[in-house]
Amino acid sequence: MTELLLTNSAGGGKSVFKPMDPEHIRMYVCGPTVYNLVHIGNARPVVVFDTLFRVLQALYPKVTYARNITDIDDKIIVAARERDTDIMTLTQEFTDKFRQDMAALNNLDPSIEPQATAHVEAMLDLTARLIERGHAYVSEGHVLFDVTSMEDYGELSGRNLEDMLAGARVEVSSYKRHPGDFVLWKPSRDDDPGWDSDYGRGRPGWHLECSAMIHQHLGDNIDIHGGGRDLIFPHHENERAQSCCGYGGSFVGTWMHNAYVDMDGEKMSKSLGNVRTVRELLEQYSGETLRFALLSAHYRSPLNFSKELLDNAQATLDGFYLALRNAGDTAAEASDAHLSPVFSALLDDLNTPEAIAELHQLAKALNKASENEKAAAKAALLAGGAVLGILSEDPVAWLSKSDPDGLTAEVIDQMLIDRAEAKANRNFSRADAIRDELNGAGIIIEDNASGATWRRG
Repeated sequence: MTELLLTNSAGGGKSVFKPMDPEHIRMYVCGPTVYNLVHIGNARPVVVFDTLFRVLQALYPKVTYARNITDIDDKIIVAARERDTDIMTLTQEFTDKFRQDMAALNNLDPSIEPQATAHVEAMLDLTARLIERGHAYVSEGHVLFDVTSMEDYGELSGRNLEDMLAGARVEVSSYKRHPGDFVLWKPSRDDDPGWDSDYGRGRPGWHLECSAMIHQHLGDNIDIHGGGRDLIFPHHENERAQSCCGYGGSFVGTWMHNAYVDMDGEKMSKSLGNVRTVRELLEQYSGETLRFALLSAHYRSPLNFSKELLDNAQATLDGFYLALRNAGDTAAEASDAHLSPVFSALLDDLNTPEAIAELHQLAKALNKASENEKAAAKAALLAGGAVLGILSEDPVAWLSKSDPDGLTAEVIDQMLIDRAEAKANRNFSRADAIRDELNGAGIIIEDNASGATWRRG
């Protein structure tokens, strides 16, 4: 079988992915806390791990991809109060909007989408296990994980307890034995959501939720656990602690984390006022353009999100769709994704920049293809696009809506390049067809000694 290389955040090295069971791959990715609209930074892990999901599906007979919905959290409680609504109404609204926004970015549905509030019983079971095994304790109505009870706590994030203690800058809660101890179960006020338990009426801690959902749906150990880099500590470190101590085993074979998204060279933050929601961006750009922009940098590298990036993504996609449209009604031949150079690039730790470079070569090959070569060239471009989750629209429809007033300047420039290449290859019928197409769109071409210029008629 073709080898897939992945970088494991636990240790940082790139190595061949070795699943626990090659017949069934299990992957879990942390999903949203549903109290407001998702921003473009939230969308990056969804797009990254959707792309990995596509690659895994092409390699293995069965892939179970779980992405959770956190629908109980302190932020949710605060947001519901501010909106004077109940928590169920709030979380359902933003769960629906999250699903709509992610579908607009051409993300596949995960195999499972567990919601935290449906797994409280499993969370209480894990809490009881941890207390019984000496890894957790009850204090002032709280249940806390004892970080000193786990010999290698901090291994994922590269931290140690001494550094955590020395780095403490805030007053430690009176109910904690160690500053690093974290909440598994917390008491709820009468007007807060809560569930009855042996520790009193309360609700789960954030970290506990994911461990319980993973265990219930995927088992004690999974192949891949993904999320944004900001989740490495404390969320994923604490997930690892709970699951290893409560269920046994190694919990995760490969930890994967995507880097941050900056906005116009600055970190996205509410204080700077530069947080852009996916829904807001979809008013200006297509979902496929947003997806392509998110894939333009390697997932482990920071991504500077800007208007220039989006405009370039739009222009690049226009060029790909132009190549497909110019191929006419040529029926694409069946194409094996495994043989695509795009797929090969993705096998190297999801190298999307290299995959996109290969797409450019495939589009160039299609533009130059003879009539006998067009079917295979078109199929290769479409197959490469499919594994990246792009080029799924009708080319004519795409190009007509990319600019309501007609063809974009980038598309026109590309068509003139194609026309010049056709003339250089003495393919005058092709050159005339491009000229006629441009004239039909109201574009006037003027040939001169240095090439050709254009203007709208």
